[in-house]
Amino acid sequence: MTTLGLIGSGHIGGTLARLAVAAGIDVVVSNSRGPETLAELVSELGERARAATADEAAAAGDIVVVTVPLKAYQQVPVEPLAGKVVIDTNNYYPGRDGEFPDLAAGVATSSELLQRHLPRSRVVKAFNNILFRHLAVLARPEGAADRTALPIAGDDAEAKKAAAELISALGYDTVDIGTLADSWRTQPDTPVYGTPYAVAEPFFEHDASPASAEVVRKAVEAAQR
Repeated sequence: MTTLGLIGSGHIGGTLARLAVAAGIDVVVSNSRGPETLAELVSELGERARAATADEAAAAGDIVVVTVPLKAYQQVPVEPLAGKVVIDTNNYYPGRDGEFPDLAAGVATSSELLQRHLPRSRVVKAFNNILFRHLAVLARPEGAADRTALPIAGDDAEAKKAAAELISALGYDTVDIGTLADSWRTQPDTPVYGTPYAVAEPFFEHDASPASAEVVRKAVEAAQR
């Protein structure tokens, strides 16, 4: 993989772009406001980065990260993502996103909604359960004793393998937690959401702390509906 496409360049998207460039991966960043609004980010990222439209970022990426508010998921371009691995970072926040009956009833996950919208893509859930500030500083080389793990979920084994390889290049181990239907275990208010990656609660007010694969796996298994 040589190029990472990013649809959305906010806190998580910008952090992933920085990690990718640091790992020697080219990035194409986009947002809903147009490439010209990303000039400062691209300048910071350097020669490995360029700004584009969402369609262009989707077409350019060997793997594409969708990191937009859930309420905007139907604006994600479909055709340029056909056949591609798409990493979904979205979470459902009713106060921000409005009412999604299937999500409120627990009969679907946010990533399953994106997969329905992208029927010819292979969606993998990742990066949704860690605060962007923690994501920025916990990356470690492969084999490091204090390497942090992130959960991933997906319906396609090869897509999960590709996503795990990317995540490893960015500095993280992965814990495969199952299918997109199982990704509810990493949603807001579950044990693995934010808490394992901080030195104390509330996680968003404290410094980052590494979380091993064992710690993450146990937190995922502790999730209850």
